[in-house]
Amino acid sequence: MDADHELKERLVAGVDGAFELLVRAYQHRLFAFALSLSGNGADAEEIAQDAFVRAYRALREYGADRIRELRLSAWLHQITLNVLRNRVRRRRLRIVPLESSPEPADHSLEPEAQAMRRSQAAELANLVSGLPEHHRNAVVLRCVQGLTYAEAAAVLGQPEGTVKANVHRGLVALRRRAGVLSEVS
Repeated sequence: MDADHELKERLVAGVDGAFELLVRAYQHRLFAFALSLSGNGADAEEIAQDAFVRAYRALREYGADRIRELRLSAWLHQITLNVLRNRVRRRRLRIVPLESSPEPADHSLEPEAQAMRRSQAAELANLVSGLPEHHRNAVVLRCVQGLTYAEAAAVLGQPEGTVKANVHRGLVALRRRAGVLSEVS
């Protein structure tokens, strides 16, 4: 039995008793997702918290069959994206993907290598932030968050083929921009 299946069964048995398990299972992924799209740690925390509040309210209204049918990861990412979009509509957030993405420090690397890695991550974040929103969202969901194309399509409310095309075009644009930058350096 996979972890999501067991988690869904616990939610069916009682949302109040199992919701903390859901939060523990997904809090880091949703925070990282919100951070990669908002570029601000405080905003990302608020977005993730709001997403969990909305998920809790929805789960309390769902029947057992509906909970069992959920694809938890895609569903939670969809809620998080909707929260972010609502916040952007209310007050324009500066969207800078990936910057300060929570990544465990690799203490086996020398300080110079760690600095180089941080520099490359910052450069990549800057490149991703320059992508059009539809490419950026698809690339972050697929390549950073690791969702399948089907899950990313569900989160974005788009056909899977559209998501595949947006990921492809986004990655091509990133490679092109990275190549131009390395030629200039």
